Amino acid sequence: MRRASALARLLPVILASGLFACKPLAKDDATGGRAATAQVFPRAERPVSKIVSTQFSNEADRDLQGEAAKVMELAGIAPGMSVADVGAGEGYYTVRLAEQVGPRGRVVAQDIDGDALRRLGARVEHERLDNVSIKPGEVDDPRLPERSFDRILLIHMYHEVDEPYAFLWRMWPALKPGGKVVVVDMDRPTERHGIAPSLLACELAAVGFRLEAIHRKPEIAGYFAQFVAEETRPEPDKIRPCRSKVAKGAPKDTGA
Repeated sequence: MRRASALARLLPVILASGLFACKPLAKDDATGGRAATAQVFPRAERPVSKIVSTQFSNEADRDLQGEAAKVMELAGIAPGMSVADVGAGEGYYTVRLAEQVGPRGRVVAQDIDGDALRRLGARVEHERLDNVSIKPGEVDDPRLPERSFDRILLIHMYHEVDEPYAFLWRMWPALKPGGKVVVVDMDRPTERHGIAPSLLACELAAVGFRLEAIHRKPEIAGYFAQFVAEETRPEPDKIRPCRSKVAKGAPKDTGA
């Protein structure tokens, strides 16, 4: 059993004190309440789902289906890797990723919900996960360090990102060379807490990611999509938003 680090033991106290919490982003009423840091980017031309819970479903049920094991297998998560769990919530993937990457790997669990981060901090401490750190993010910026991750996972949360183009554009530099972004979501309209695969691929392509693989597996609640970073990303004012109508042409499953 791994021993909890001093940071893990202190994390719940730090979060509760507000020292580690995100500062509210400045809003501009003239631009529909958008964060000032997002205004140079286009707004999503589709509904954005409201966050209803930081826990997608019962963890025991998900394990019975083999969800996390299948996602980690498809993503090629291996010992020694550095992985970001973006929108970590209650930490279902965080704790399983920590076991998969082992003591020489690391997992950064990120969320914009301070209460979820406090609960996750307590869980990290209780389960003595030395290879996990916790980082608060913003609605338009995951705040991940550059060139740091072999994999970035966005599991059942992308449809809730208020500013997808700003968020993805600022996430792009966080991948190591050869790193990949993994999205798991439901194939249904964004107002029903999902996103069509073709719309997802379009939005990521708009900021410099290329769809590499897509899988639909019975173990996964929805579909698995994997992206790689292109050599360059467009400047924010050159990004063209996608329209929901692209959802009519869904990408084909690329693997068994």
